[in-house]
Amino acid sequence: MEYITLNTGAKMPLEGFGVFQIPDLKECEEVVYNAIKTGYRLIDTAAAYANEEAVGKAVARAISDGLTTREELFITTKVWVNDMKSEEAAYEAVKTSLGKMELDYADLILLHQPMGDYFAAYRGITKAYKEGLTKAIGVANFYPAILTNLCETVEVIPAVNQVELHPFFAQEAALENMKAYGVVPQAWGPLAEGKHGIFTDPVLTEIGKKYDKSAAQVALKWNAQRGVSIIPKSVHVERMEQNIDIWDFELTDEEMAKVAAKDLGHSEIVNHDSPEFVKFVLNLH
Repeated sequence: MEYITLNTGAKMPLEGFGVFQIPDLKECEEVVYNAIKTGYRLIDTAAAYANEEAVGKAVARAISDGLTTREELFITTKVWVNDMKSEEAAYEAVKTSLGKMELDYADLILLHQPMGDYFAAYRGITKAYKEGLTKAIGVANFYPAILTNLCETVEVIPAVNQVELHPFFAQEAALENMKAYGVVPQAWGPLAEGKHGIFTDPVLTEIGKKYDKSAAQVALKWNAQRGVSIIPKSVHVERMEQNIDIWDFELTDEEMAKVAAKDLGHSEIVNHDSPEFVKFVLNLH
């Protein structure tokens, strides 16, 4: 496993495990425990996923069983839009999340969307950072202009920006913008949520044959080689093992370019520029 040092000095694994769309708490606890057992040390959850309690239980169990220590783990959670109304609401949301996970601190707290009063909310998670409730703070789904405005305004630059990044939505310009501010890109949906036939894509499959790797492993490695942190999710141990088994090979420049050539220049999962999407999210409870 490779690590990247964030702007706060915290060290984050370049690959982690995401728990989006695992709302069943018993299943989520078992899945996260298995992920830690498999070797994952970064676990990514969110208040909106409604499974923070399960993540906390899995972490406690893994530590109790001697699989890992709290210091070895990197736990991320996110403040949802309904708690981004004020500095105090976001700050209290951090404490609520820590309470649900039964943790003294998180390693990374993100604002989940650039909606509501996200400047006030960012001050709230900055306060949490200063008080030691988290080792780093950041954002998610902040696209270049919005991220630039935030970075040019706030006291503490975001350590991470978690956005959609995969071969079919490469976002090279966004990566360059993040790099200029020292913000680490992190990919949600690094396997395009299974769209575009990614698991059987002929180019990815052909590249994989050379290294005895799958198309999915090639896609994950491509992002990691760009300096992108990746958080693939699977409820199956075999897939978890495959997803983390990407650290024993390197893609050539030519292969990196072939994968990048798949970029469509837009998302086919969600359009964050859509007013309808913004209204939808703001009205979620």
